[in-house]
Amino acid sequence: MKPLLMFLRALSGWLLCAGAALAQDIEPRAYSHAPEGVNFAVIGYARTEGGLAFDPALPVKNPNLETNSAVLAYARSLTLWGMSAKLGGVLPYTWLDGSAQLGNDTITRTVEGTGDLRLSVNLLGAPPMTLQEFARYRQDLIVGVSLKLSAPTGQYDSSRLVNIGSNRWAVEPELGVSKALGPWTLESAVAMIFYTDNDDFYGGQTRSQDDIYTAHGHIIRNFAGGHWLSLDANYFTGGRTTLDGERGNDLQQNWRTGITAAFSLDRLHSIKFNASSGVSARTGNNFDLIGIAWQYRWGGGL
Repeated sequence: MKPLLMFLRALSGWLLCAGAALAQDIEPRAYSHAPEGVNFAVIGYARTEGGLAFDPALPVKNPNLETNSAVLAYARSLTLWGMSAKLGGVLPYTWLDGSAQLGNDTITRTVEGTGDLRLSVNLLGAPPMTLQEFARYRQDLIVGVSLKLSAPTGQYDSSRLVNIGSNRWAVEPELGVSKALGPWTLESAVAMIFYTDNDDFYGGQTRSQDDIYTAHGHIIRNFAGGHWLSLDANYFTGGRTTLDGERGNDLQQNWRTGITAAFSLDRLHSIKFNASSGVSARTGNNFDLIGIAWQYRWGGGL
């Protein structure tokens, strides 16, 4: 049952993604395989400190912001069109506090808010399986796709520049590859993020944003008992904004790196820790993040 245990630890990483923008997601093992019918519930916490974590294209300087996010999440493994898939939703509740410079003025903000729905499908290397079949499964090469949808559910005030919500939708299609090499797993994924316009931006303006192109990679070491450790990296570029027809000088070209560790507590419970930091940022996103998540799973014959 080791392949199953490895997957069960991994999914908490896929679910714990609060506290950062879509493009900055560097969670490993998004396309790991699972037996059909297994359910997952996650409770987590994430904290960020430093540069602007929500929208680096905003015209503010010297951001000194902190966020604390409580995360509730659910996912289920299923079969779609004859292929294995996972469908899940994340509901983070985030408290943001801090200040930044706008022109010659210092602005402060304390807000609360909630938002992602994600569907992933494994196209190659991970056929649908029962729990008994999965016990004999050994990963080789997995190729998968996913679609993430972020809704405008967070607290938003058009009279303020810094908000939890962005008053717009975001859609992220992604292509991912995972290759097992003995106790090691190498993963990579590329994605594009499309944004709708915010027609109620600061001062009643209309704000649009170019697509963001992002890539992330992971080197994962698996250990006996279902534990694993991952080194993570993420790069994203694009996202230049237009405000009432005027093009902004806010192209993003940013790097982040991180580490993720997951530990099996027993057959049904696991815990995961993660941390990441901005390495190079053309605009914003130079913040540090730490997180912890507990996961419980049931169903599918467990």
